[in-house]
Amino acid sequence: MSIAAPVSIASTPAPLQDVEQHLRDQVAACTLMLNDLEIMGYSGHVSARLPEGRGFLIQSVDQSRASLRPELLLICDMDGYLVSGPAGLRPPSEVFLHSEIFRVRPDVNSIAHFHHDRTASFTLADGPQLVPVKNHAVRWANGIPVHPNPNHVNSPERGRALATTLGASHAALIRAHGQVIVAESVPGVLIDSVHFVENAEAMYDACMLGRVLPLSAEEIASFSKDIKREKHINKLWTYYVGRAQSLGLLPQTWNLQPKLSTAA
Repeated sequence: MSIAAPVSIASTPAPLQDVEQHLRDQVAACTLMLNDLEIMGYSGHVSARLPEGRGFLIQSVDQSRASLRPELLLICDMDGYLVSGPAGLRPPSEVFLHSEIFRVRPDVNSIAHFHHDRTASFTLADGPQLVPVKNHAVRWANGIPVHPNPNHVNSPERGRALATTLGASHAALIRAHGQVIVAESVPGVLIDSVHFVENAEAMYDACMLGRVLPLSAEEIASFSKDIKREKHINKLWTYYVGRAQSLGLLPQTWNLQPKLSTAA
C-alpha cells in the first residue's frame, strides 16, 4: 500500500472566506482606531484589496467611523461599483479614489483617505512644503505630491488624475481637502497614517521656531537601513490594538493579528 506524501501545513493557503473575514476585522479596527486618534473624523475611509481580483472592502457612505463593524463593509469591484453588502448601503462618493489607485498600484493592498486639518494646512499657504523631518518619515523619501484639484474624487476620471499625482509615492496631499496614504497591508496603512500626521505636526511646530531642517539624504539612508518595516508595523499595530481593546473600542473576538496564519 502506497503512503501519501506528507502535506506541508504551513504552505497551505488560508480559505478565501477566512482571508476576507480577517481583512474585514482589520479594516473596521483601523477605521475605529484612526477615529479615536482624531486622525479620521466624520468622513474618510479605509479600504483593503481582496485576493484573486475580487475587488476591495470599503465602508458605506453613511456608516459612522466611530461605530463601524466588519459585517457592514461593502465589496466593490475595481471599477468602483458595488458588488455586495448589506441591503440599503451604498459606497462612499469617493470610492473611485480607491479603485483607481488599486488599479495602477499592484503593490498597494490598503488605502486610507482622511481629512486632518493640521496636515492639510501645508496645502493652504505659500510657505514650506511638507517633507520628511522625523525618522519614520523616510517612508516618504520619494516625495509627498500635492494633488491640485480640491474637489471630491467622485468619478473615475478624478480617481485616475489623483492616481497619476500619487505616482509611485506612498502618500499624497489633496489641496484644501485631505490626505491619501497607501501601504502593503491594513496594519501598514494605520501605522503610516499615524506617522504621516506625526511628521506634519512636528514640521508645523518646527516652522514656529525657525528654519526647518528636513532629513538629509544621509540621514534618510541611515534611518532606512535601521528601520525594519515589518517588525515596526507589527509592534505598533499590536500596541494600538491593545490600547483600543483596553478602552473597549475593539471586541476581543475580532481577528486582529497583523497577518493571517497560512495554516489550514
